[in-house]
Formats: sequence, structure tokens, C-alpha cells
Amino acid sequence: MSEKNAEYQLKGKTAQVYMFLIKRTGMPIGVREVQRALGFSSPSIAHYHLEKLVSMGLVKRTERGEYEVVEVIKVGILKNFVRVGRLLMPRYMFYSVLLTTMLFIYILLYPQNFSSHNIIALTFGIISCLILWYETFRVWKESGL
Repeated sequence: MSEKNAEYQLKGKTAQVYMFLIKRTGMPIGVREVQRALGFSSPSIAHYHLEKLVSMGLVKRTERGEYEVVEVIKVGILKNFVRVGRLLMPRYMFYSVLLTTMLFIYILLYPQNFSSHNIIALTFGIISCLILWYETFRVWKESGL
């Protein structure tokens, strides 16, 4: 499946179902479980979107009638995430952790020296950390993961 075609078809509730399945990778999930978890009004809505994902080749139906992810494609909000084991983490998180660690090391190495250079470095470091952590949480919240 082309990424452009997948981007077109993975919208709305179908994207919600797909992200829910990705979050639960490795565990087959039934129609009712999807319906309850995502707050759909009936199981038929969940079934429709699951079957749409099956027809796209992204999900397969097990012998027990449950569904599991076959292929993870990076479309939409998923482009901003990286899989670490079973977790999906925003890409910004790595930059946020790195910059925050560097800032704390800088503060520990130069605690008493408040020259204009250190104040400028601290200002840029703190502002950068705040921006990166804001973006990290915004992407995470936006995805619903």
C-alpha cells in the first residue's frame, strides 16, 4: 500500500482504531474491546473500521476472530513517534531528555559562577527545554496514545 493512499484512508475513526491496535501490539483484540475502549456506540462501527484496516493490509484477523497489527506505517501523527520495544514515544522526547540532561550537567559543573555567559547559556538552555517538553507533550496528547 502506498503511503499516500494509506494517508488518505487512515483518517478519523479508522486512524483511532489503528493507533489503538498499535498501542496494544502483540495482543490480539476483539471487536467489543475496541468498541468499549474507543467509546463507539456499537460494535458494528468498530467492526467496520477493523475490516477496513484488514482490507488495507495493515491488520489481520486471527482464527479466534480477534485482530492484530501486521504492519506499522508512519502516516499522520505516527510520523512523530518512534517505537521503543512495545512503547510508542514522541521523537521530541529524546531531544527533550538530552537537552535537559545537558542543562543539569551544566548547572552542576558551574553552580557559583554567574557571569553574563553563564546567564545567557542558562536562559537559552531553559527556554529550549521548555519548548521541547511542550512539543513532546503536545504531540503525545494529540495522538491519544
